[in-house]
Amino acid sequence: MTLDEIATEMGKRLSGSGFDRSVKIDLGSDGALMIDGETVSTDGGDADCTITMSKDDFEALAAGDLNPTAAFMQGKMKVDGDMSAAMALSQVL
Repeated sequence: MTLDEIATEMGKRLSGSGFDRSVKIDLGSDGALMIDGETVSTDGGDADCTITMSKDDFEALAAGDLNPTAAFMQGKMKVDGDMSAAMALSQVL
């Protein structure tokens, strides 16, 4: 999937979820996703929390093939900033 396709899919999942935090998902050289409440874009910016991981691992996480806690414990995902924002996002995805 392209970054724009991922952003569109995440926007659908977040729509109506009540998610009200800001989270940046840094996918390294593949770009970044910016989640601000229920809006998802490929713009950069500051957020309450930054999640850093590979695009492949993020796609596996979004597909339900990779558990967020396992990804964090295995070092596949790093979280900087407000950990509760990342945990709230994992409940929506």
